Amino acid sequence: MRRRLYFVLPDIASAKQIVNDLLLARIEDRHMHFLAKDGVSLDGLHEASILQKSDIVHGAESGIVIGGVAGIVAGVAVMMFPPTGASMQLVTVLITAVLGSVFGAWVSSMIASSVPNSRLREFEHEIENGKILLMVDVPAARVADIRELFGKRHPEASGRGQEPTIPAFP
Repeated sequence: MRRRLYFVLPDIASAKQIVNDLLLARIEDRHMHFLAKDGVSLDGLHEASILQKSDIVHGAESGIVIGGVAGIVAGVAVMMFPPTGASMQLVTVLITAVLGSVFGAWVSSMIASSVPNSRLREFEHEIENGKILLMVDVPAARVADIRELFGKRHPEASGRGQEPTIPAFP
């Protein structure tokens, strides 16, 4: 299980030094994600993906729930008022719930792909002012070690908390 730690960095030079220290601490490059304002070149740093920048994950989760509920309501309505000459089984509700969940996840994730990640809202002002956000995913057992590394070697980096778990796929 990994935890995502957030750090706000003052500039690219600091970010590159931190990458080197994290690599020496055996944190792989693929677990470091940098986010800067549009137009800033991250020059060799692992930029955050669209899944980390946007609210796709939250949108898909919401869409599954809303679509599933809508599917159940539609399935119950079809069961109560079946088309003429057709006998509906209870599996109709299950099928409409699954189809509603899939459709809801698809539609809401497409919409959410254009919305900034709600988890990163607190960092927007600093990013717009030229600072760089580092999201680093570390094993749960190493959180204290990594925080200590930042405290000793990079006092310019502002630790900004952690997520209890990282999302499964971004």
